[in-house]
Amino acid sequence: MNPACQHWNLPKGSALAHNASQALLALACGLLALPAWTAEPPAPAKPGSAQPNVHVLPTPFLIPGLNRERTVRIYLPPGYEQGTRRYPVLYMHDGQNLFDDATAYAGEWGIDETLNELAKSRGLELIVVGIDNGGAERFHELNAWDNPQFGKGEGEQYTAFIVEVLKPWIDQHYRTRPDRRHTAIMGSSMGGLISSYAISRYPQVFGKAGIFSPAYWLAPQVFADTEARPPPPAQRIYFYAGGSEDLGMVPDMERMAALLRRHGLRATNLAVRVNPVGRHNESTWRAEFPRAVEWLFRDQRLRSPRRPAP
Repeated sequence: MNPACQHWNLPKGSALAHNASQALLALACGLLALPAWTAEPPAPAKPGSAQPNVHVLPTPFLIPGLNRERTVRIYLPPGYEQGTRRYPVLYMHDGQNLFDDATAYAGEWGIDETLNELAKSRGLELIVVGIDNGGAERFHELNAWDNPQFGKGEGEQYTAFIVEVLKPWIDQHYRTRPDRRHTAIMGSSMGGLISSYAISRYPQVFGKAGIFSPAYWLAPQVFADTEARPPPPAQRIYFYAGGSEDLGMVPDMERMAALLRRHGLRATNLAVRVNPVGRHNESTWRAEFPRAVEWLFRDQRLRSPRRPAP
């Protein structure tokens, strides 16, 4: 799928389905998702940038109910192979963009470099499970509600896959701390939308969420759904959006934060941050990630930072 169509935002509101220019944009994105039969040579492959403690699981996972396979990437903290300690786990969407510039379609988040540095400087160590997106299916899989313009939502099946298939496998094969207090979910744009759904739908599984630039415009049902089953007050949620994103981004995010406050989410467990010049792209989310992950896991650092071996 064309990178420009992965994270594009449209104005929210009732005019969405009737706006001719947006309909043309949607059509263009659909056409761009088709194979490009061209005589131009393919772009040269980008060099890999993943750190040695990132691993691509050799066998893809099947998503029940969708009959699709998905690649999963694992970041293990420094010293994992030599120790016996158990670690918190962060589940993240759009796995192609997290660790490796060679697989990223719009620049990588640098999760591995950031966490390796935080392990040394701040004593923060955790496992990250990156779930690749489904390309052309991304809009469906990361949205739990049907949309009259963009089609069926498959987020219910996708999130159930994480909870019922992937997480039990990870907990069985890695030294995790599997309880909700040590399990988080995070994503941006569509990944922010599905993370909102996940922490509301599965509060017994996810105790923390990082919600970056959430695509609430695509599924306004998220507000009523969260109203009906708000996360418990002990959940910890970090919201982020940029002031240079579309005009509805920050108000929608602040609306969700206000809803959670009304339902008792503790002030100490809710962070809402707006970068006035922030844009809707991976480089901005990459810059915000260290602040967010430290805040979410602030009580789970080692007593002292890890020191390099002599």
